[in-house]
Amino acid sequence: MFYNSTYLFFMAPAFILTMLAQLYVNSSYKKWGRVQASSGLSGADAAQRLTRSAGLYNVKIEGIRGKLTDHYDPRSKVLRLSEGVYGGNSVASLAIAAHELGHAIQDQDEYFPLRLRAMIVPAVNIGSYLGWILIMLGLFLQMVNLAWLGVIVFSGGALFALVTLPVELNASARAKAMLTNSGLIRTEEEQRGVNAVLNAAALTYVAALFTAILQLLYWVSLVSGLGGRRR
Repeated sequence: MFYNSTYLFFMAPAFILTMLAQLYVNSSYKKWGRVQASSGLSGADAAQRLTRSAGLYNVKIEGIRGKLTDHYDPRSKVLRLSEGVYGGNSVASLAIAAHELGHAIQDQDEYFPLRLRAMIVPAVNIGSYLGWILIMLGLFLQMVNLAWLGVIVFSGGALFALVTLPVELNASARAKAMLTNSGLIRTEEEQRGVNAVLNAAALTYVAALFTAILQLLYWVSLVSGLGGRRR
C-alpha cells in the first residue's frame, strides 16, 4: 500500500547513489590496499605513533574482525581497526587508521558535532521505529495529526545523517593533515591514494544523508496527500 511506484520514484536516485558510493569505496580500498606505504608501517603502528604525537595516551588500539569494520568507541576510548587495516602497511590502511584516529582527537577536543551526534543517538534509535509506526497508524486511521507526529519523530534519522556528515569530513581532514605532517605519507602518489580512500568514504555519508532526506520527503508527500483528501 505505502511502498509503490511513488516510493521508487523518490528512492531510486538514493539507491543508485548508494550503490555507486559502495563501488567507489570498494575499488579505492582494493586499489590502494595494494600500494605499500613508503613508511613501511602497518595501520596499527601508524595509529600508535599518531596517538603519541597527539597526546592521546588514554586511547587503546585493538584489532577487530571483518573488512572495513574500523571505528572509534568514545565510551571506552578504544580505536578498533579491521584485520586488513590493523596489520596492513598499505596507503589505504594508513588512511583509514588516521581517519578513525581523527574521531579520537575530536573526542579529546570535545568537537561539538561529535557530541551532538552522541546526544541524539538514543532519540534517533527510538524515532526510527516509533516514527514509522505512527505514520502507518495515522495513514491507516486517517488521523492527519498522528501521521505528522510520526513524520516529525521519523525526521531524526535525517538529522542524524546531517550531523554525521561534518563529523566524518572533519575526521578525514584531520587524517590528511596528520599523515602529511608526521611524514607517514611522503609522496604525491601516496597523497593521491589517501585522498581517494577518504573521499570515497565521505561519499557514503553523502549518500546516507541523501537517502534519509528522500525517504523523509516520501512520507511527507503521503501525509500531505492524506491532509488534502480530508479537506
